[in-house]
Parts: sequence; C-alpha cells; structure tokens
Amino acid sequence: MAKKKNAITVEDLWKFDRVGAISLSPEGAQAVCSVGSYSMEENKGASALWLLSTFGGGPRRLTQCGEKDGAPAWSPTGERIAFLARREQQGSKDESTQLYVIAPDGGEARRISDFAPGIEAFKWFPDGKRIAFAAWVWPELRGTRAQAKRAKEFKERKETGYATGEAQYRYWDHHVPMGRVAHLHVLDVATGRVTDLFEGTPYELPRAELDAAGFDVSPDGLHLAFAFDPNPEQRLDHCKALGELNLKTGRVNVLARDADWDFDAPRYGPDGSQIAFTAAHQGKRHTMPSQLALLDRRARGSRWQVLSADWDHAVHAPLRWSADGSAVCFTAEERARNHLWRFDLETRRASRMVEGGWVQQFDLAGDVAVTVADAMDHPARVHAHRPGEPARRLERFNDTLLGTLRLGTHEEVNVAGANGEPVQMWLIHPPGFDPKRKYPVLHVIHGGPHAASGDTFHYRWNHHVFAAQGYVVAAINYHGSSGFGYAFLDSITHRWGELELQDLEGATDWLLKQRWADRRRVFASGGSYGGYLVAWLNAHARPERYRAYVCHAGCFDWVGMFAEDVYTWFPRELGASYWDDMARVHAQSPHAFVKSMQTPTLVIHGALDYRVPDAQGLAYYNTLKAKGVDARLLWFPDENHWVLKPRNSRQWYGEFFAWLKRHDPGPKR
Repeated sequence: MAKKKNAITVEDLWKFDRVGAISLSPEGAQAVCSVGSYSMEENKGASALWLLSTFGGGPRRLTQCGEKDGAPAWSPTGERIAFLARREQQGSKDESTQLYVIAPDGGEARRISDFAPGIEAFKWFPDGKRIAFAAWVWPELRGTRAQAKRAKEFKERKETGYATGEAQYRYWDHHVPMGRVAHLHVLDVATGRVTDLFEGTPYELPRAELDAAGFDVSPDGLHLAFAFDPNPEQRLDHCKALGELNLKTGRVNVLARDADWDFDAPRYGPDGSQIAFTAAHQGKRHTMPSQLALLDRRARGSRWQVLSADWDHAVHAPLRWSADGSAVCFTAEERARNHLWRFDLETRRASRMVEGGWVQQFDLAGDVAVTVADAMDHPARVHAHRPGEPARRLERFNDTLLGTLRLGTHEEVNVAGANGEPVQMWLIHPPGFDPKRKYPVLHVIHGGPHAASGDTFHYRWNHHVFAAQGYVVAAINYHGSSGFGYAFLDSITHRWGELELQDLEGATDWLLKQRWADRRRVFASGGSYGGYLVAWLNAHARPERYRAYVCHAGCFDWVGMFAEDVYTWFPRELGASYWDDMARVHAQSPHAFVKSMQTPTLVIHGALDYRVPDAQGLAYYNTLKAKGVDARLLWFPDENHWVLKPRNSRQWYGEFFAWLKRHDPGPKR
C-alpha cells in the first residue's frame, strides 16, 4: 500500500539540502559542490563539500569539520581543492574567512592563508602554486603585518560610529568596511606569503559583493585582468573599465575604457590571445543588457567588439570558454527559464547546451559540462553533460523528502496585458486541483522590476507552499520583466506602474473568467518592486477587487528611497531626480496616492534591508494605520531584503497565511 503523501509546508522547505557552487576536476571526471543544510530547531545552517563522479555512482561527503565550507575550486593540476571557510584548526580559530585546501581522496583540510582582513573570492593560477584573491584592505598601509595590526585595532575599538565621505558606502545588508577598499592579492600556496597587487596604486575592485567573475588569470600566469571603476569617486552606477596587470612589472594596462560602456567579467581564452567579457551600452540606455564582447590582446588600437548585438538576450556572468577556443558559454534567460548557452564565435550564433528550468551554476572541463539547476517542481539537482549522451544525474540529495510530498501541477498561460500584448503568467494549482470546484486566487508578484517569475524552486516565496494552502497561485511576468526581449524590459522606463497595473488587472480579468476562480476571494502579494506594485494596486485598483494585500520590503516613496544603497539608479528609471521634477517622481510613487488606499495590508520589512530601507515599510504601515485601514506589521531586526533564518521564515509564512485567512470569507455555502 502506497504511503500517503503530504502537502508541502515551510518546515519541509528548510529540510531540503541546497546545492550551491560547483567545480569540475581538470579532466572532468569528478565534480565538487557545496551543499547547505538547515536546522529549524537550532535556527541555523551549515554547509559542507561533496564529491561527485560525473560517470555516476553515489556522492561522497568531502569535508566534515567545518560549519560553512563553500566556494570550492579544483586546482588546475587536479590534486587539491581549495575552498573558503572559517574554522578552528591546531588551536587557532579564524577571525575572518580563510582559504583551505583538501585532497579529493579525503583527509583533513589544511589552512593555507592567515590574512587578517579575510578573503572574499579567489581563483587558482594555472600552475596550481598560487591563488589570486580579493579582500578588503586599508589602502594606505603596506604589508600584511600592518594590515593585521590595523584589523586587531579595529576589532578592539570601543567606538561604533561609521564615518565616511564616500558616495558608495553600503551594499545590500552591510556597510563597505570602513576606510577599506577591495584589492587583488596573490597567495603562495606553499609558503602562505601574500602580496597585495594593488598596493600603492589607485586601483580597486568595485564596491559590491566581491566575485571571482570580476577578475581572471592569464593561461601563462603572467597577467591578471580585472574590472574596475576608473572614476575618482566610486559608485555602482558608473561604467567599469577593464585593466590588465603585468605581474612581473606591476604595471596596469587599461584594455578597454569607454564612458558609455560598462565592462565586466573578463575571461581569458585558452591560448591567452583573447579575452571574453560582458559589455552593456549604458550611454544609449541604462537598461541596456550585458552583451558578449571579445578583446584581441594582439591587435593595436581599438581591440574590442560586441559579438551578440543581434541576439536579444542578456548575457550572465560567469563566462567560460570551450576547450578549443571556438565558443564562449554562459547562462541567459529566455521566457522565464535560464538556459546554459554556447555562443559560437565564428558564426555569432547561440545554441542551448542545457535547458532550464533555471541553471543556477555550471562548470566546464574539456568536453564535460556540469550544471546545478532547479525547476518549479524540484530543488536544485546536479547533472553531467557529455556530447552525444543523455544528461547524467549525479546525486539524489532531496529525492526521499520530495517523494513524501504532494505538489500541485503548474502551467504557463498568456493573458492580454498592456497595449494588447500577450504577457506570460504561471499558474500553480493546489494538490488535487479540481477545475469544477471554486478556489481563492493569490497573485505572487516578483520584484526587480527587471527580473522574472521563473521556472525555479524558490525557497523564500515558494509557489507550492502557497498553493498547498488551497490557493491557485498566479505569477505574472509583467512588462519590464527580464527574459522576454529588450523592448519588453525597457517598456516601463520613466513610467513605472502604468503598464504593470494594466498587466495585473488584465491577469485578474482572465483569472475571474475561469470557472474555478472564486471572484470573492482574490488576494495579491509581492516583494520589493512586487511590493511596490501591491501598494500601487491599493491606490489604483477598485477596493472591492482584492480582499487583502501582503507587501514585503515594498517601495513606497521614491523620495525616501534615496536612503538606499544604489540611490543613483532611480532618477534613470523614473526619468528625473526629485529635486528637478518632483511631479514626475510623485506620479510614479504610491505614497502620493494614499488617499484612495482602503484594502487591508500586511506589511513586512527587515531592519538590515539597505536595498529598500525599512523606513519604506514603516511609513506605509503607519500611513495605513493613520487612515484607519486594517493593517498589520511584521518587522525583523535581523533580516535584510530577504528572510534567511529558519525560524523567521516560519514566522513569515505563518503571518502571511494567517493574514489571508483572516480576510478570506470562505467558499459560498
């Protein structure tokens, strides 16, 4: 007798193993990946490295002693795997993240760095004897001892104030380390000696998350290419240039710099003569997509060219070359899916190597590719891909748990949106969905706005967990969403809210025509820009149309949003700075239309959210309360733009469902 399957819950979400970064051995026979796991009881997570054979067989856990081992990278010579961790080893506990190496056949991991400021991202040199890494350092100091002394002093200080004169001083949920900049370094693996490659120069890496995709080592190990902001004042909206450091002379040669183009993610070709990178024509429009570009190091004069200008897709880093140098591989979205593509340099044509779902991570070695990809109905899985062979599944981390759960079906439909154009929408049905019955409808509106509701298994906003509560979930890819061509993405620029509102209302019209939809029980929720659209609906939709709203980390007042971390982006999107044209800014801001807001709203926000500061949520909630509108606030002192702790996630879902239930009149009897 078959065991009864259960509907998925938030507790189940936190039981899934979460596959992260992956790296292939040089010959492609093995892969190593990080796997995260969480404990609801202990309210924390851990991660370890696992070894997978690309020919099949069971995975093997490689690291045992660390709590958060991550970012694994196989050495070019194949005998070691480097990774980032904070551990206690030989009586010494890491104060900051350090580099470790472990042999693929097991044994104890060995710490190879002792760099006080900590290590953020790294890449091996081709000889396997050195590692290039990025770290935040005090630029006026010389040598690792001085950095260590300053790090100790800074940790022991009694003052808590953050003082700065920089334009870019915080990012996402953390401040740029005070007084520090991001430099590239070289670590000698055998001796542990560290050399700051930017010491005494004006160069630094961009002030965002330090990512190994932002720099690369040449195949001969003599040069290092990197992206940097060439302007005197560092800002995230500046166009980046590409530089190349000669490791013998210490001199930097600027490879590509153009005030109208943003360059990033350099990657040397197999013979070192060419560098692939991404290029976005910001001088034409700030929403222009990243395209594949190529630089010939042997040419004179203007040495770079865009290759994918005629291909209407945005190219995502990282870039990887094919072994023979004839193609560059990367991921790119297409109609709410994220595929792995191969771009042939001679024909300038892109072809799908691996279809999503959503390819989250990938690596290449020889003719082998390995992917980490999820889809709407399953968490991330690891596959190996060889030419002429079917994809080979390399692990079964979540199969047992998934086999106990009963997920509803999902489908994609097109609805008539703004300008009469078709707009894609996902429908996720409750388990056991019967089209002859009536169901409440829940809009789940994605953020961005230039993102998408994709064919992906989302842990923070999981469609199946929503649907398991009895709702038909509708996730629309409104005008402005990514993956549907540039014109569609850019269509909302300088008129936020206009087309998206028509799309959402058109989707609701379509939904209410379905025999299974209960028109008395329609709800809308959204996060970030989706939260903005929820507030926009509250101001512009008929009050009786939606029973209640949930606004998570939503944008409420575009003037107040100047407190966020990428504040210079908004005048470009809105069409004006508020001091130049307040009327234009207010015309796109929900706070200017609060007089018409009547619908009950649950407002959720985190204090560590610097992308949409929590004052936005508090102002929205306070406004509704002052107007006498039924409202509830869920505020987290320890969460950022997302909710990342297991217990907080459980509370989030609990408040979400309780709010909807409170305002749900129930089916007619």
